[in-house]
Amino acid sequence: MPVPFVLASQSPARLSTLRAAGVEPQVIVSEVDEDALLAEARAACAQQAAAGIGFALELADHPQLLARAKAEDVVGRHDPDAIVLGCDSMLEFEGEILGKPHDADVARERWRAMRGGTGVLHSGHALVDNRLSRREATGAPTLAADTSSTVVHFAELTDAEIDAYVATGEPLTVAGAFTVDGLGGPYVESIEGDYHGVVGVSLPLVRRLLRTLGVDFHELRP
Repeated sequence: MPVPFVLASQSPARLSTLRAAGVEPQVIVSEVDEDALLAEARAACAQQAAAGIGFALELADHPQLLARAKAEDVVGRHDPDAIVLGCDSMLEFEGEILGKPHDADVARERWRAMRGGTGVLHSGHALVDNRLSRREATGAPTLAADTSSTVVHFAELTDAEIDAYVATGEPLTVAGAFTVDGLGGPYVESIEGDYHGVVGVSLPLVRRLLRTLGVDFHELRP
């Protein structure tokens, strides 16, 4: 029997990536308020910095923070006897961290800024081992987390290309307003790093995190 595995995400791209690697996870979508969580984390870091303690919340920390919150939310609400994977992706571009634009005008302006430029797609991953056997051995669920960061080079799009892409609706609901495995593929010139991390779930990183929990990737397969 495969090790029970839960994906705490509604992303079709993440699910299809895992399925292509031979893993059929149970999908349980988290209910984390991402904006509220990040605002709270930034405020706490700012307060600590003013007091001369703590550390700054770096741009690459944002997606890992959300990934951990998503996995822990699913564990806390559903208590699955499984390893739970939380993921979140954001694009770092010109010193800013960009999530999903949601609005067509925002997506259009982002692409006008990004075209011909380079960004870094950060994909945070968090595994919570909530298996009963692990909890009995350690007294609590075990966490393993890290971030996959990949450099993305964008094509020099025309205004017409941007308008046509935004009109598809795809860039409104994905991190950084682009995909590399969908309709946005023609507009990404190249990447430096893990392709799967840009799609949304880094298979090599998941493998490494699983190893820290004493599980080999192939043990997730039937």
